[in-house]
Amino acid sequence: MNRPIRYPLTVFYDASCPMCASEMHALKARDVNGELELVDCSRADFDETVLAGTCIRRQDLMTMIHARDAHGRWFVGVDVFELAYRLAGLNAIAGIWASPMLRPILVRLYPWIAKHRRWLSRVRLHKLVRLLLPIPCREHEGCSTGS
Repeated sequence: MNRPIRYPLTVFYDASCPMCASEMHALKARDVNGELELVDCSRADFDETVLAGTCIRRQDLMTMIHARDAHGRWFVGVDVFELAYRLAGLNAIAGIWASPMLRPILVRLYPWIAKHRRWLSRVRLHKLVRLLLPIPCREHEGCSTGS
């Protein structure tokens, strides 16, 4: 991704999906500068006015992860993961999303994962996400990562 990003980065995700929620909350826990904002687009009270002037609809947000930077630029799918992981200080994983060799595979694979995320959560893939991205302990907090 060659465009400079202006933070905060607002990520629109499906918090009703355990896999999605686990990943986004783990990334947010690493956001030491408060530059990652999470918006649950699955909530009944989701404010669709944030989509005004775009061709993006709530169903699009529920189909694939989206993000918007402070310039108002929108990102979808693999681009969102690259940005969010980089923002969380997980540059090695962000590099996987950006890899010239892996990116074409990930761009094709992600829509399948997004489409089957509920099934993947039922087979407990979100537990793998929690193992790979445990929520870090803070000195002033207990070390419970929740379940």
